Amino acid sequence: MDDVLSLPVLLTERFQAVTGVDPELRPATKPQFGHFQSNVALRLAKAEGKPPREIAQRIVAEADVADLCEPLEVAGPGFINIRLRSDVLAGVVTGILRDPDGVIEQTTDPQRVVIDYSAPNVAKQMHVGHLRTTIIGDCFNRVLTAVGHDVLPQNHIGDWGTQFGMLVEEVLDEGIDASALTLPEAEDLYRRGSLRFREDAEFAARARRRVVALQAGDELTRTIWRDLISISLTGFNATYDRLNVKLTDEHLAGESIYNDDLAAVAAELEASGVAVIDQGALVVFVDGFNAPMIVRKSDGGYGYSITDLAAVRYRVRELHTNRIIYVTDARQSDHFAQVFAVCRLAGWLPDDVVAQHVGYGMVLGPDGKPYKTREGKAMLLSDLLDMAEEHASPEIALAAIKYADLSSGLQKDYVFDADRMTATTGNTGPYLQYAHARVSGILRKAEAEGWASDGVTVLDDPAEQALALLLSRFGEVVAEVATGLQPHKLCTYLSDTATALSTFYERCPVLKSEGEVRTSRLAICAATRTVLAKGLDLLGIVAPDRM
Repeated sequence: MDDVLSLPVLLTERFQAVTGVDPELRPATKPQFGHFQSNVALRLAKAEGKPPREIAQRIVAEADVADLCEPLEVAGPGFINIRLRSDVLAGVVTGILRDPDGVIEQTTDPQRVVIDYSAPNVAKQMHVGHLRTTIIGDCFNRVLTAVGHDVLPQNHIGDWGTQFGMLVEEVLDEGIDASALTLPEAEDLYRRGSLRFREDAEFAARARRRVVALQAGDELTRTIWRDLISISLTGFNATYDRLNVKLTDEHLAGESIYNDDLAAVAAELEASGVAVIDQGALVVFVDGFNAPMIVRKSDGGYGYSITDLAAVRYRVRELHTNRIIYVTDARQSDHFAQVFAVCRLAGWLPDDVVAQHVGYGMVLGPDGKPYKTREGKAMLLSDLLDMAEEHASPEIALAAIKYADLSSGLQKDYVFDADRMTATTGNTGPYLQYAHARVSGILRKAEAEGWASDGVTVLDDPAEQALALLLSRFGEVVAEVATGLQPHKLCTYLSDTATALSTFYERCPVLKSEGEVRTSRLAICAATRTVLAKGLDLLGIVAPDRM
């Protein structure tokens, strides 16, 4: 089955064995031209000094594809038309039914992959800025796990730093039981403490001393700190459940876990000569960057970047990762490029470990500007979800949001338009859900009649063949997303499959057909349902049986 699941890949390999170059197979523009076309002969003509048609005839004669294709045809100035054998396409569909789990090809090089995503701040509610990192990171988690990698999600929450001195001091001043707060109440506490920190010098001084107490392990301070983390996690987990993402408490890797490593990180950098003292600060100068990375400030405090350095060092040394993927705002690309560069210089990021920053664009409001409330504050993620659920049920609203987020290039901004996103027609998540529900309905009716759908023996109509060919590409597309981290390619594939299903349904009666034709068409429906369900699950979208 593995062989027939990657027909375009197999064909490419067979043609390349003859031509020596990628044949660049393209879907045929019209059914009469077959399933694929290649212009490889035209590209080779100049180098070989021969007419394109002559080269095309040689390729057709030498290509070993008889087990996959009907006889090849040369058309026009030298195009090669390729039509797959219907029994091969039928075998693909039957193979999906016999081994549904085999539709996703397993990697031949399984790796341990760390994905750093979501990362909300303690004592603050998640806002619109956390939407994309969480959805995209979850998609990567699902895809890379599905193809056979050992994925370690890392939720690098903001649970350390100056703000906790301020928070703890405010809790003590107000006499609050921090463990009884809700996350919105903790955020209100944060606002009050932040205002006092700016306006009350005496409070600010106490807050700074409280940070020292936190770092020193003072029992009362640590207890309140842990309470604030605990009530924050309750709020975060409620949002993760609502978003249907796979992050749990076992994936927590907050800033605090690296705190004890910071002195060692600075010392290693200085001892190796990678970092130098400049104007009292410990810094690293990296070629290609306008400013050095500040590891330790002149006052002895640590710079913003050192926690990220410590995280890379820990993930390579202790987690033994082969690949690290950071999913954050595209505006942080320079920051992570510098972090990776410093880690390479320090030897913490060996050449055989891949480190990638996957940046994403912004979620825009109807005015085309970054989505904010009327008061100019970041829109809360819960409010954004509520808005979508005003237009559809939670399951459909979430599909709309996730598909809108993943279906365009990640670095592009997109407008949050709940009305458009929740439509069940067009290029939307709900349309894909509708396609799955529709084909599930057909299969329910067939099951009620006792009609089989266990294999394909008849595959004559072009609409049947087009759908079968698309089904054969699923594993290839998933593997491509796992490598290139471009989920819009999976979205496009699923949209094409749903559209091909609709065309098939219109042109090829299923329940009204009879005998082998009906059995074959039901098998196509069942295989399509399998692919749609697995594809939607990789996007984190529920595939409903009814809508």
